Amino acid sequence: MNALEQARTLLEGQVLAWTEPETDRLDAEVSPENLLAAVTALANPTWGYLVAITGLDGGAEAGTMQVLYHFCSGPHVLTLRVTLPRNRPMISSVCGVIPYGSVFERELAEMFGIDVRHAPDASRLFLPDDWPEAVYPLRKDTRLD
Repeated sequence: MNALEQARTLLEGQVLAWTEPETDRLDAEVSPENLLAAVTALANPTWGYLVAITGLDGGAEAGTMQVLYHFCSGPHVLTLRVTLPRNRPMISSVCGVIPYGSVFERELAEMFGIDVRHAPDASRLFLPDDWPEAVYPLRKDTRLD
């Protein structure tokens, strides 16, 4: 059983939909409510490790944002995709399971305006202290003139 087959077993009952975008890659759509259980299952020392958390803004037309949690095990990549409403994007912190996730979560908050609940550190990471509130540089509708 390869790592992606093992991941399917570990995440059984927690995934809304599976897709295979390419060889050695697997995407799993997970609800915000199942995120922590899914992350806990994958943060198993016998499976792999979290390499990044990224945000995607679907824009005003879509009305959604996504948070992607990228895990690797050897050459295999598994991405947990969580879809959030764009008008109130909120997600639970994974730092209770993976403490180093804090850096990625700070970026989500700062660049996309995603409210990361129970994050251990909500301080700014990249933007200067005088950056205006509620201006999120990686949102599609942000104008940086």
